[in-house]
Amino acid sequence: MRRALLSIIALALVAAPAWSATDSRVSSSRADLIAAILAYRSALDRLSEFHVVAVKRATAEVEKRRELLARGIISRREMEESERALEVAEGKLSSTRREMVVADQSLAEAMIEPPALPRTAPGRPAPEHYETTPLFVHYRGPARWSLAEAPKVQDFFARRFGRPLPVSAFGQTPVHDRLGFDHRDAIDVAVTPDSPEGSALMTFLRGAGISFMAFRGAVKGEATGAHIHIGDASRRFVSR
Repeated sequence: MRRALLSIIALALVAAPAWSATDSRVSSSRADLIAAILAYRSALDRLSEFHVVAVKRATAEVEKRRELLARGIISRREMEESERALEVAEGKLSSTRREMVVADQSLAEAMIEPPALPRTAPGRPAPEHYETTPLFVHYRGPARWSLAEAPKVQDFFARRFGRPLPVSAFGQTPVHDRLGFDHRDAIDVAVTPDSPEGSALMTFLRGAGISFMAFRGAVKGEATGAHIHIGDASRRFVSR
């Protein structure tokens, strides 16, 4: 996947038309961001491998001590210590995997820039806009959105599918801080746009006038990073 993404970045930079100085700076910043996300994702891969080994080692220790406890060789306290160590190792692995999901979703958003839409006068609702491509669906609705409106989306999904909304990022996260993404008023939902859950969620959001971007993945045919971003598109705080 990473090789394919790097190839796409290179082709985009080579094939792009002549830019103004401002466009060139924006393109350079975007390419830097993509490279930073890829580097961060690679580091998470290595960290995940380390945590997988730690979990296997802790699991083996629990099994060993369980047998020793049954034979009366160790105390219950020693058994519980090994179980707590396993819980800690599993928690670190789960946390790293959650960061990997957010990084993949951030990569999809960095790779696919939303179209520039006309601004509206202060106090006036923005006109509706809907666009779909092989890589993403973009809808800008007239409704005002903030995280305070999240419960209505969560309630809809729970009623419709009998399970909680699979939120992968609620507002600003440490990963977004590291990458410089402004995600303060957005929710990322870990569903594929073309799945029954994704299709129903987009229909609900559009009916409620709530803006969203649905990413089918960073690369055509690759579902990595697929999610629905509720709220305005993420923007970078600053170039880092």
